[in-house]
Amino acid sequence: MRPPRALLIAAFDSQLKWCSPLRSELVERGVVCTAVAPSDRKSALSSAQIADAGFERVDLRPWERIVEDAAACDIVVVALAGPLVQRLCHDLAARLAGTGEVGPVLVSGWVGIIIEKITAGYLDRACTDVVAVNSGADLAHFTQVGEALGLGADNLLLTGLPFLSRRPAEPRAARPPRTVLWADQPTVPAAPRERRHVYDCLVAYAREHPERQVLLKPRHRPGEDTFHRMKHHPEDVLDGVPTPPNFAIVYDPITQLLDDTDLLLTISSTACLEALDRGLDVALVADLGIHERYGNQVFLDSGLLRTFEQVGADDLGTMSANFRRSYFEGRDRPPAQVVVDRVEQLLASGERPSRAVWGTSYVRGVWAARDAVAAGAPPGAPRWRRVSAAGRRRVVQAAGDARQVLRRALPL
Repeated sequence: MRPPRALLIAAFDSQLKWCSPLRSELVERGVVCTAVAPSDRKSALSSAQIADAGFERVDLRPWERIVEDAAACDIVVVALAGPLVQRLCHDLAARLAGTGEVGPVLVSGWVGIIIEKITAGYLDRACTDVVAVNSGADLAHFTQVGEALGLGADNLLLTGLPFLSRRPAEPRAARPPRTVLWADQPTVPAAPRERRHVYDCLVAYAREHPERQVLLKPRHRPGEDTFHRMKHHPEDVLDGVPTPPNFAIVYDPITQLLDDTDLLLTISSTACLEALDRGLDVALVADLGIHERYGNQVFLDSGLLRTFEQVGADDLGTMSANFRRSYFEGRDRPPAQVVVDRVEQLLASGERPSRAVWGTSYVRGVWAARDAVAAGAPPGAPRWRRVSAAGRRRVVQAAGDARQVLRRALPL
């Protein structure tokens, strides 16, 4: 009897890192795992990013081949963006139609704290058999949405993020902190002047506390890419800015940096959960305000929102009971084990909760509408409308990049 086979699909480093603990748990139970990335969809995985996520290799395959391979596997972990998760379910449903095959167990989830498209992101993933949910608050919301649309909640599974432990460690950070780490984000803040202000405040903090090591960890190295494209890398923003000797930009994996960190600073990065999990102090910097474009509105009840003024005075917060309960409590096993336990149950029973979701009027309507839209614009439509949305985005992005190059090249 052949061992079960799993296909893990990721396009960016954060998605691959989300897959990593799931792969470890699957391999430990005798599952043969293969990691792939779509070669004809937007993706970016450098060799360093693959290694940092703990993988030896990730195979590039065209989308149609991935759908074909998924149909032949027992388990498919879909760590892609929401619209692509739904696209895979749609294409897999078409591939399995009329075959009598039960198909693989489909697993989806979120690679971090959900700061935008909370409802839309759930609905994109609702067509999978296991929807790994990060927090109690998210679970309550998804359950309400699923019931309203007739999708049910049989596939929702409260797990917590796979890279977190069952419960956070006891506080271990030194107070006052000796090592302070800024977890940078690719698009938060998006405006270059806001980003420069944040970096200036961080440099000023380093000057005011020369006895502390202040580290700035960019989301990726220059030239690399992530799911959210970074337009203003800190090395570019701080080019020519004098910085004190206790300030440095570093590229070590965040998991390694947290080993020697006492205080983590960020605006809304999921790294804050990793730091809390390790018993570190966390401050979610709110100097730019509370706004959905920063994603920090989801931290209003965390007890961790602080200004640079408060951080400089060592006026740090404590994780609130509600926030701790939502993200860390109510789990008796590690998140990856919870997911794989459920996967094994579904494999043994032959049950696929996704099939009931696929058959709902809501999903049938959404899929039919997307098929109709994908069929093309009317024959007399302008050429611009005949280009796919993805194609239009690529043209707009290329034009924006060209303007950036011209602005840098031409004197003001």
